[in-house]
Amino acid sequence: MARERRRRAPEGARPHERGPRGAGAARKGPPGRGAAAAARWAAVGLAAAAATACGLLAAGWALSSSASATAPHPAARALPANSSSAAAAPGLFWGSYRPHVYFGMKTRSPRAPVAGLMWMRPSEGDVQLRHTCEQSDRLARYGWLRHDGLHFGAQEIRDAGLRLQTEFVKRPGGRHGGDWSWRVTARPERTAGTPPAFISLLFYVATDGQGTLQPLVVEKNRMASLTGTTEELGDFTVIFQQPTSEAGTTPLYASYNYLQAKVEGLHRLSDVVKASLSPRFVYAPPGGPKRRYFGVDAYREPPEVIEPRSQLLVHQVTVAVPCRLEVLFESSSVSDRAGHLAGEVLAQELAKHRGAFEERFERTFGLARKGFSVQEQDFAKAALSNMLGGMGYFYGHSLVQSPHSDRPQPSPEGPLFTAVPSRSFFPRGFLWDEGFHQLLLSRWDPALTREVLAHWFDLMNAEGWIPREQILGDEARTKVPAEFVVQHSTAGNPPTFFLVLQQLLSQGAADVPYLRRLYPRLQSWYDWYNRTQAGPMPYTFRWQGRDQDTRLFLNPKTLTSGLDDYPRASHPSPDERHLDLRCWMALASDVMAQVAGHLGEPAGHYQNMAEVLADNRLLEQHHWAEALGTFADYGNHTQAVLLERERLQPPPPGQPLPTPRLLRVVRKPPKLQFVGGALGYVSLFPLLLQLLQPESPRLGTLLADMRSEKQLWTPFGLRSLSRSSPFYLKHNTEHDPPYWRGAIWININYLAVRALHHYGRLEGPFREVADALYRELRANLMGNVFRQYQESGYLWEQYHDGTGKGQGCYPFTGWSALVLLMMAEDY
Repeated sequence: MARERRRRAPEGARPHERGPRGAGAARKGPPGRGAAAAARWAAVGLAAAAATACGLLAAGWALSSSASATAPHPAARALPANSSSAAAAPGLFWGSYRPHVYFGMKTRSPRAPVAGLMWMRPSEGDVQLRHTCEQSDRLARYGWLRHDGLHFGAQEIRDAGLRLQTEFVKRPGGRHGGDWSWRVTARPERTAGTPPAFISLLFYVATDGQGTLQPLVVEKNRMASLTGTTEELGDFTVIFQQPTSEAGTTPLYASYNYLQAKVEGLHRLSDVVKASLSPRFVYAPPGGPKRRYFGVDAYREPPEVIEPRSQLLVHQVTVAVPCRLEVLFESSSVSDRAGHLAGEVLAQELAKHRGAFEERFERTFGLARKGFSVQEQDFAKAALSNMLGGMGYFYGHSLVQSPHSDRPQPSPEGPLFTAVPSRSFFPRGFLWDEGFHQLLLSRWDPALTREVLAHWFDLMNAEGWIPREQILGDEARTKVPAEFVVQHSTAGNPPTFFLVLQQLLSQGAADVPYLRRLYPRLQSWYDWYNRTQAGPMPYTFRWQGRDQDTRLFLNPKTLTSGLDDYPRASHPSPDERHLDLRCWMALASDVMAQVAGHLGEPAGHYQNMAEVLADNRLLEQHHWAEALGTFADYGNHTQAVLLERERLQPPPPGQPLPTPRLLRVVRKPPKLQFVGGALGYVSLFPLLLQLLQPESPRLGTLLADMRSEKQLWTPFGLRSLSRSSPFYLKHNTEHDPPYWRGAIWININYLAVRALHHYGRLEGPFREVADALYRELRANLMGNVFRQYQESGYLWEQYHDGTGKGQGCYPFTGWSALVLLMMAEDY
C-alpha cells in the first residue's frame, strides 16, 4: 500500500476487450457440464441482465456508453439531505476529523473552520515545527489511547524527551453542535532523550473560504481569545487559558506571540507559520536564564496569491515543562451554559466519558472476561481508538479519466466521512480498506458504519463506479504527487463493502428504510463489476487496469486488486481469469440476494448467480491447477523471467555514459496456462471467503499449504507469498521493493482466522485440523502484533515474515486493528 498506492493505475482495457456479464447466445457454456447446466447458467446471466435493465428503465435512468464518468448517479442519495449538519446530527458535528494532523478538530461541513495544535522544541538551528503527521518526524509514539468516536478522546505523543497528552471533550447544547474544550499537558521524559527546558505550543483557528475571525489581544502579545462567525456555526468564541502547573493549581510564567494572516488555503498553514517565525524573541522567566526562541512574528503573502481563501489566527505560548494549557470553544447559541468547560469541570467530564468508554468496551468485546491482561486490553482499546480517531471528513472532487474523454475531468464536489488507513501516509479514503475498517467499527457503532457506507455510495457515478482512492480537497492532495491524483473509471477495487453489509445484516443493524435508500446504488455497483470486470468465459472475472509495460516490471502490477505486486500472469491479456475477483463476486451475489430478500425485491437472479459462483465443481474447472496442486489465476504466463541490467552501446565521444536500466528478460515464451509460482493469498480465496464445501478435498490441501513452513506458515501469521515462489521477496523493479510478496498482512490473516473458525465448527473431515489451525494462527497473530506495539509504540502496515517486526508505514490505524476482533473472537 505505501509505495504502490502512490502509483497511477493505467487505463483499463479498450472497449473491445470487455464484454457484458451473463451468458448470451454468443457465449458458450462451460465445457463438460452438459446442455442442461449450460442452459441454466445462460438463464442466470439473462435474468441478471434483464433485472438490472428493468430496474434502470423503471427508475428512468438512461445510461449509455458515452455517459460521462463524472456524472452523478441518478438515484436518490443514500444519505438524507443535510444529514451531517448540526441540526441533524449535533453530536457528530464537531470531531477530530483531521487525521493528517497530530491534534486538530473541524466540523462536518463543506467549508469547515478548523482548529489545531503545532509545537516546537527550543532550537538554535533549523526549526522543527510539528503539525502534520509525518514519518520523517520519527516520533517515538503517537496515537489515541481512548476515543469513543463521539464525545471525547485522549492521545499521547512522545517526541524525543517530551511527552504530550492531548485531550478533548464535547458538551452538547445550542443549535451548532455545542461547546468543546482541549487540555494539553506537556511533561519531560528523561528516558527518551534530553528533556527540553521549555516548549512553544501554537494553537490556531482558520477559516476555509468563508467566515471571519477577530482576535482579542491583551498585554501586547497575548491573544486571550478570539471571536468568529461562519455560515455553519454562527457566532462563537475561542478562549485561550493561561498555562498552569501540571496539576492545574499554579499559574506559570510564559512568553506570548500571536499571528494574524491571510492564507492561500488550509493546505498552506504549516508553510505560513514557518515563514512567519523569527528568532528574535527571548524567554526570560523570573530568576531563570534568558533564552532565545522562535516565535511567530509577521507574514507577507506571496505576490502570486491573488485571493487567499483562509484567515488564520495563531496563539503561541512559550512555557517551561511540565505545564498544562486549556482551550475552550463556546457557541453563542448555547444559552443555558452553567459555566466554562475548564479546570475541574473539564476533568470531571473527561473522567465521566472515560469511564463510560471502559464499560462499553468490555460490554462490546469482553476482553477482561476472556482473561486478557490489563496491558493487552489497553493495546486493544488503543487499536479501536486509533481507528475512531482516524475518522476524517473530506469535501471536494475527484479527477477522473474516462475512456470516453481525452483528459481527466473533475467530478462534482461532494463529502466523504470515512476512516483512513494511516494518519501519516494515507490520510484519505481507500475503498477496499474501508470495508475492513467497518468490520471493526460496525461492532462498536453500527449507525456510524451505516453512515460511512452511505457516504461512499453517494460518490458513485452514473455508470455505477466508485473511485477506489478518494483524494478530496487541497489538504488531502498535499499528500499525493500530482501525477497520481487521477482516478480511472475502468479501475475497480475489491468490493469489501459487501462484507460489511453481510455483517450488518447478521447483527440486525440494517433496517429496511436504510437498505431501500442504498439498494439502487448497490444494484448499479454490482452490475458495474459484472459489466466491466468480465472474464473471457462465463462466470469468470479479471481485474482491469493491470500495468501493460512488460519490460520494466518483473511481473506487471495489478493495483486494482488491492494486492498490487502479487504475481499474476506474466503477460497481461484479455484471456486472464482472476481467482480472487471471482470469489469476491460470489460473496457480492450472496449479499445482494440477502438485501433483495429483506426488501421484498426479486432475489432469484442474485441467488442463482451466488450458487453458480459458489459451485465447487465449476470453481475447480476454472481455477484448480492440478499440476500445481492449488487454486490459481489463469493467463498468458511464464515463470522464466528475471531482471537484468541492460547492455548499452558506448555513447559518442564526449557524451556521458547513460545509466543502464534494470529490465525484464523473458527466458521462455509465455503460454496460456494456470499461473505457477504464485501460491499465496490469492490461492486461499476460496477458503478465505468460505466458498469451499467442508468435505471438499481442496479444503484439506489449502489447510496443509497454510500450515507448511515451506509455504505460508510463520510464527507471526500467514505470509503473503510462498517461500517456494520465484517471486518471493523479489523486487518488481530496481526501485520497487517487494510488497505483497512475503510480508504478513493483517486483513488477509483476519479473513483466514475467520474462515478457520467457520470450518472448525462445521461437520467434515477437516474440522479438527481447521480448529487447531484457528487456535494456533489466532495466538500467533495476537501475540506478535501486541508485542510489536509494546516494542515500537505502533500498529504497522505489514509485518516481516522472518522476524515479525512491523514494517511499511506507521501508525497504521486501519485494518491492522482487526486484531481486536480476533481477540474478541467476534467474526
